[in-house]
Amino acid sequence: MPIDLFTRRTLLAAGGAIAATWGSGLIVPASAQGLAPTQSMRGGSNNYIPNAPIVDRIGGGGFWMTGTVRRAGDGAPLAGQRIQIWAHTTEGYESDPHSHGATLTDENGEYRLEMPQIVPAFGQPHGHLAYDSDEFETVFLRPVMSSSKDTSLRADFVLKPA
Repeated sequence: MPIDLFTRRTLLAAGGAIAATWGSGLIVPASAQGLAPTQSMRGGSNNYIPNAPIVDRIGGGGFWMTGTVRRAGDGAPLAGQRIQIWAHTTEGYESDPHSHGATLTDENGEYRLEMPQIVPAFGQPHGHLAYDSDEFETVFLRPVMSSSKDTSLRADFVLKPA
């Protein structure tokens, strides 16, 4: 005779146990860990130039790099955080200083920076991003685009206090 692990009765009992635990103020171990910090990606720091200037746009624009920045643990949005962005684009190589720029997150922890279209380098269209200030640990990202025809790329950061 098969055992049905997910009957309505077992789900209601589990829900009651969770509600009782939540109401008692006890923390369930899985939720005590919170939101894990983002790990740096291999190759993310390639051609990094420290202290790239904060800019309104890199080059002529046409491509959008976007994302959010949150605090590890509680996931709170982090306003005023500096995110540096660079890439191999239609206007320059990722090693060119004019291909680098930084922006700040808004009150919702969101950032958005327009730049020239990213083109493939080493066979892959990809961007580079860094959180490189002192308040949190440095993180370098190298997200790859699904297609070189994409006109935006999103990269989210979860930062751990330094």
